Amino acid sequence: MDKTLQVIRYDDAQPIAFGPLSEYRPLINDECPQIEVRTGIQTARPGYETRPHWHPYTEILHILEGEAQAWERGREDAKATLRAGDTLVIPPRTWHVFRATGVGTLRLLGTHLSNQRVVHYDDGTTSLGGAPATQLVNEPRSSPHRS
Repeated sequence: MDKTLQVIRYDDAQPIAFGPLSEYRPLINDECPQIEVRTGIQTARPGYETRPHWHPYTEILHILEGEAQAWERGREDAKATLRAGDTLVIPPRTWHVFRATGVGTLRLLGTHLSNQRVVHYDDGTTSLGGAPATQLVNEPRSSPHRS
């Protein structure tokens, strides 16, 4: 591992659209292969909601600004309300959803405990590194636990 300080600037990160209400800027990504996590800042306007999805590793969401709700699929009655300063830890292989609530913009720092950002969706598609979701050929259909 390189022993020099590395500065990663938010303004230099290329935004990836997550639909019309949200964008994601990868910070620690494939350009930092020696680092075993992936991070990025997601910005979402009220009304944005993720599709049900899961990751094969732990995901940590740090709410920087705004308000969100998050829940496990199948446990919609146990939604967690998150505000600036709150952190949500999502175990590996857990189907989950989150949405921007309130009147202001939601900004969160997402940390993926993996050397690659991997998102599996309920339609059988997978997104790697923030790229659009596609059906992976010869990839076994995983069946993470459902709550």
